[in-house]
Amino acid sequence: MNASQKIALVTGATRGIGFETCRQLAQAGVRVLLAGRSSASAAKAADQLKSEGLPVEPVTLDVTNASQIAAVAADIRSRFGHLDILVNNAGVLLDDVALKPSEQTLACWRETFDTNVFAVVALTQALLPLLRCAPAGRIVNVSSQLGSFGLHTDPASPIYGFKIPAYDASKSVVNAWTVHLAHELQGTPVKVNAIHPGYVQTDMNGGAGELQVSDGAKSSVQMALLPDDGPSGTFTHLGKTLPW
Repeated sequence: MNASQKIALVTGATRGIGFETCRQLAQAGVRVLLAGRSSASAAKAADQLKSEGLPVEPVTLDVTNASQIAAVAADIRSRFGHLDILVNNAGVLLDDVALKPSEQTLACWRETFDTNVFAVVALTQALLPLLRCAPAGRIVNVSSQLGSFGLHTDPASPIYGFKIPAYDASKSVVNAWTVHLAHELQGTPVKVNAIHPGYVQTDMNGGAGELQVSDGAKSSVQMALLPDDGPSGTFTHLGKTLPW
């Protein structure tokens, strides 16, 4: 391994935006750890990218599993001694769109927050010491414009009439976590940013969307590869600032 090669971990990466994020980071010369809940799916996805000549390897990681988080952190520490990039991409959308906000089940809320919020915090806490060991650590939290209070309260916004509360609120919390962690890390080489990938054609939304997956990964990759003078504590889509 090239000692100067950056190391990235991308969660929820066996398909869709996460998979394409791995591809684009690897194309930029980053050694990518492609994480997925299923060992078989992660291996298959990594093999596809390796067949393209890209430096990608699979990692088994259910982000809601504390022991797996600890094992991944220990493995990265023993093999590399640091982590340059963490892309918190794994997420779920479990709301029933046919139900009103007040009708969504408490089980939906709990399961959504377990993956979209608590797992993000837990994994970041476990890997932050390794990111601090990197010359310029980068944390990218994949959020959504559906987490924006500004857009949800603006009758002229494209999402004003679309409310899926558990998912939306989970992404609002991800945004708040981003702001708080960025504030803690100001003055250090570690930068933390939230991104909205766009309305992307993925399995999560049944293939609907305005953007191809290749475009949906660009915001994550852009923030993962920020230069030293790049921002921290922002919420953007393709470099455009979004309202919190």
